[in-house]
Amino acid sequence: YYDDHLDYVPREDENVNSEARHVLPVEADDFDMDRMADDLMPSSLAEIAVGNTTSSLPPKTDKEGMSSAPPDIQEDIRALQLDSYEDDSVVASVEDGKLEEVGKSTVIEEEVSSVVANVEDGKPEELEQPEMIEEVKKKEIFAPEDTEDLVEDKKKRHLNVVFIGHVDAGKSTTGGQILFLSGQVDDRTIQKYEKEAKDKNRESWYMAYIMDTNEEERVKGKTVEVGRAHFETETSRFTILDAPGHKSYVPNMISGASQADIGVLVISARKGEFETGYERGGQTREHVQLAKTLGVSKLLVVVNKMDDPTVGWSKDRYNEIESKMIPFLRSSGYNVKKDVLFLPISGLVGSNMKTRVDKSLCPWWDGPCLFEALDAIEVPLRDPRGPFRLPIIDKFKDMGTVIMGKVESGSVREGDNLLVMPNKAQVKILAIFIDEDKVRYAGPGENLRIRISGIEDEDILSGFVLSSVAKPIRAVYEFVAQLKILELLDNAIFTAGYKAVLHIHAVVEECEVVELIQQIDPRTKKPMKKKILFVKNDAFVVCRIQVNNLICIEKFSDFPQLGRFTLRTEGKTVAVGKVTDFASV
Repeated sequence: YYDDHLDYVPREDENVNSEARHVLPVEADDFDMDRMADDLMPSSLAEIAVGNTTSSLPPKTDKEGMSSAPPDIQEDIRALQLDSYEDDSVVASVEDGKLEEVGKSTVIEEEVSSVVANVEDGKPEELEQPEMIEEVKKKEIFAPEDTEDLVEDKKKRHLNVVFIGHVDAGKSTTGGQILFLSGQVDDRTIQKYEKEAKDKNRESWYMAYIMDTNEEERVKGKTVEVGRAHFETETSRFTILDAPGHKSYVPNMISGASQADIGVLVISARKGEFETGYERGGQTREHVQLAKTLGVSKLLVVVNKMDDPTVGWSKDRYNEIESKMIPFLRSSGYNVKKDVLFLPISGLVGSNMKTRVDKSLCPWWDGPCLFEALDAIEVPLRDPRGPFRLPIIDKFKDMGTVIMGKVESGSVREGDNLLVMPNKAQVKILAIFIDEDKVRYAGPGENLRIRISGIEDEDILSGFVLSSVAKPIRAVYEFVAQLKILELLDNAIFTAGYKAVLHIHAVVEECEVVELIQQIDPRTKKPMKKKILFVKNDAFVVCRIQVNNLICIEKFSDFPQLGRFTLRTEGKTVAVGKVTDFASV
């Protein structure tokens, strides 16, 4: 209503934006009723549909302008204001009266605006498309739920596969070919890599470029960091861990193998290359021993480069390699009949990988191809209800503190409260990611990125462990272990005071052997009565090991993955072992 001074006063139940009520003053002499009607009508139906009714709201009249208008014109203005309110209510009932809800969602506002705005272009029929708006509503409402239960949708089992072997055996090329054959890399990318490799006079390296992503690796042709990629078959999801083969990067290989469930040992069939890797000091031998120590219980031995002119898919060459490898694998602790499978492949051209090799190429091979062999491997089931353990392999900042690692035991949900050990920091799980997908829940064996609150990223180191509060992991300076001495440096003896670098899950720490407790007879597996002061190569010994900083470990009998370790010195693996007890403090 209007007061005595012709000022507009809103009703008590009216909710209007005062700033949107301004109308320019109108002089009585040049008053034009048509122009007035145009000014007061909404600028477009689209504005009303999305709740933007600024032009149809009651005008906040200028005192001077209204007082100059005659009484009959003031009546017309009031009538037009009432009409505009009626128009507002009529259009708001479009789309079954649901546009009030639509106005609450910015996503739906944009969709409805684009549809209704076509009315002004002479396309009123577009308004009658409720299914489009319904579709947008579904997108808005169900988007979070789509990501919540991704793990439930992924019925496929998940396995980590580490590619190991001597330098230049073809690990990265084989990994790249797997990604190409499983549809993870398109033809255009392959053509780009092919051109890049040709420009560097390294035509045969182009498949390795899929796994070796940084420039240093491409220039040298050697993997340095552990490459990581994902692919799927009909029954399984796999994470490829492409370990470096060069002896300078064995610590990186150890970090990759410590996360793996199964191993693919790549051996080059090319004349001279197999022999180099297999000889004493070659990485084929060391990688096999490390893989067994680090918990890689199943091994696929792929004899690569069978298409090489020096090999030509020769059965004799394949049999020669197999006959030399079997005794060595057996001595490393593998059950060759149950846990090891040999097969010939060509990583560069993809023969015997996704599909079985053509009989015209290799008439003597009747076994499976690589994909079939990976699908057929059985690994022990893990306990999702065990105490939670996730060794942290990396951390970074991304809208908070984010940690990376593989779940070795138990399961985790968004909102859980856990401990970061050994500094006993209580943290809350804000978000969980598997690959690039956000999930609510993750079980054992999954590689995760977890966003946490309660700790800064600078307070976390590789080797720390995310652990359950009820049963936290032990943090110790000293422990008792059973060791197998592999190969000491020249003229060295293993005795109290021996120093080395300890690798256990993601921990890399300097250590010292402080006491030799007893030697074990390798034949009977029983302790020898004789007191010992030192041991040499191939000996089994129980000893006490001390580290400078707190480390998180478990007994091998309780958590095998967190109780296995290797000792290295001057670039060589000198011993492998398992934690048998915690030293009494």
